[in-house]
Amino acid sequence: MAPYTLTYFPVKGRCGALKMILADNEQQLKENLVSIEEWMKGDVKGSCLFGQLPKFEDGDLVLYQSNAMLRHVGRKHGAYGKNDCEASLIDMMNDAVEDLRLKYIKLIYQEYDTGKEAYCKDLPKHLKPFESILSKNKSGFLVGDQISFADYNLFDLLLNHKVLCSSSLDSFPALKSYVDKIAARPKIKALLECENFKKLPINGNGKQ
Repeated sequence: MAPYTLTYFPVKGRCGALKMILADNEQQLKENLVSIEEWMKGDVKGSCLFGQLPKFEDGDLVLYQSNAMLRHVGRKHGAYGKNDCEASLIDMMNDAVEDLRLKYIKLIYQEYDTGKEAYCKDLPKHLKPFESILSKNKSGFLVGDQISFADYNLFDLLLNHKVLCSSSLDSFPALKSYVDKIAARPKIKALLECENFKKLPINGNGKQ
């Protein structure tokens, strides 16, 4: 039996980073896919604590909220820093990734047709702090000298932005090499090339 179970829609959405951290740590994941039709019936929605997916199960532990899932897996598999200070910095970086993800989600679901050009033009301002951190940290990770759950989260979001604005990383050498480095990790590479992962749309409305 798989140690972890994920219930979610058939999209990458908010679970791309979670799948990456699990794959990189050779953890198996059982997936329960929920179609939009099934979701609209209301039974699954009614069973969810906050009325939303994803839902993540680790034995008897049931988690909602994708960032809580990342933190849980990071804590269990050594991807949450080497001490309390590193853990706090990783939390800070993950919160910054979440800020950018919320901007991205707003664009995709509310403003895609009218706001894409302005979003791409504004994007360098939001990427600059990450470039700055990675330029200073010679390990090639956001915090310390090993990968953390925040790195998987940022990597996933940067891949989305490369699809949205193909030139988004052109003026950010540290971010560009960061994406290449994480994409080259053997288990991440295998996941990104796996048909089941590749065929999933990035977002639920077909915009990307």
